[in-house]
Formats: sequence, structure tokens, C-alpha cells
Amino acid sequence: MTALPDTPAAPRTDRAPRPAPALQRVLAHARMETRILLSNGEQLTVAVALPAMVLIGLWLLPLGRLEGVPAIDTAVAATFATALISTSFTSQAILTGFDRRNGVLRWVATTTLGRGGYLAGKILATLATHVLQVTVLGIIALIIGWRPGLLGLLGAVPIWLVGTIAFGALGLLVAGTLRTEAVLAVSNLVFLLLVSVGGVAFPATAYPRILGGLVDLLPSGALGELMRAALATGPFSPGSALVLLAWAVAGVLAVVRWFRWTDS
Repeated sequence: MTALPDTPAAPRTDRAPRPAPALQRVLAHARMETRILLSNGEQLTVAVALPAMVLIGLWLLPLGRLEGVPAIDTAVAATFATALISTSFTSQAILTGFDRRNGVLRWVATTTLGRGGYLAGKILATLATHVLQVTVLGIIALIIGWRPGLLGLLGAVPIWLVGTIAFGALGLLVAGTLRTEAVLAVSNLVFLLLVSVGGVAFPATAYPRILGGLVDLLPSGALGELMRAALATGPFSPGSALVLLAWAVAGVLAVVRWFRWTDS
């Protein structure tokens, strides 16, 4: 008898599909979060329309200006601070609050994305939205006469990153400790107060001494001062840098301690 030639074994088809690499999962989630942010009319209004109104208003009206500094420069500094707070704090608080109420956060914990991947995706989505905000608002500012300096723009980058951490942590803290209905009201109210009287639209020096000292201790007051120092050649305050950094650290620690992934 002649031996039958060996035939290659058929490939196995019963292998369970492997999850995508962690980075790929996070990037996919970040893309989804970015699309949600940019496709929501209300969030888009908060992210772009309101900061644009701040830009035009402070450029046209004699408000919130520094002596000897072009009005457009102080307006841009306040506008970028407004844009950062709108997305890092308000938008993330609202979206995360609804995710929590709808059980998305509970479900995420059972997937390969995990809670860490969920938060990482949100951070990347926030930064991507910031890039869009800066691009759109920067183009508007250039059209009406803004002429930024390279050193000022570079100096604003670390301020922006620390501010994103500080306000992002505060947004998550609100979303993870309050009921959804309260999150919606609190995040919008706090946003309006911080921008209007919290040191963003108007520097702390525009207030009486005691109130100005309180404004200096707010994360919005510190962010506004640092943005004016970088983009409007205002005086740099090491105290403001320490205040913003302290809020960032305290916010992260508070989220780790008190954030609840479910309503129960």
C-alpha cells in the first residue's frame, strides 16, 4: 500500500476573537466621545458660540481690559479661558452625568475598555475639542485684528493643560456626586458665574480688594490671570500658577475619593 500524502490541517475556526489593543480601544472611544460632543447642538453652543460671544463682546466693549494692552489681546485671553472651562467642566460634567444615569458607566466596567480606558478616552476627546475651539476662535480673532506672539502661544500650552486637568476633574466630581438633574443645573450655573464674575472676563484687580482676593483663589481666577499673562502681556503671578496647580491636584484626588460610577 502506498501511504497517503500528508495534508495540512484545516485552520481552527473556533478561536474566540481577541479584544483590540488597549490603545486602539481608547482611541476608538475618544473618537466616539468627540463625535458626541460636536454633534450635540447644545454642547457645541457652549463650546464655540458662547466663547465667540465673549470674544466679540470684550473686544467691542471697554470691559476687562489691562492698561496699555490692546483690547483684542485681553479679549482673546478671556475667550480661551472660557472655551477651556466650557468643554473641560460643563460639557464633560453633563455628558458624564447622563452616562452615569443611563448605566453606561456600570456597563463600561464590564467591557475590555474598562473604567481607565473610558476616562482616558474622555481626556483625549476633550483635548481634541480644545484644538477645534482654539482653531475656530483663533481664526475669528485673527480676522478682527489679533496678532499673537509665538512665546505667548507657547506659554499658554502648559497653562491650558493644567487648566484642563483642574476643570476636567471638577466636572467629573460634579457628574459623579450629584443626580443628573442637578448636574445639568449646577454645571451651567457655575460656568456662567465663573466666566462673568470669577476672574475670567474681568481680572481680579477690577473688584474691591476683599472680593479680588477671593477671585484670585478660584481656579477660574487663576486661569484668567495666567492666560492674560501669556496672551495679553499681563503680569505673571506665581501665586496664580500655584492656585491652578493646587486645584488640579485637589480635583483629581477628590474624583478618586468621591466619584460614584452608579446612581445607587
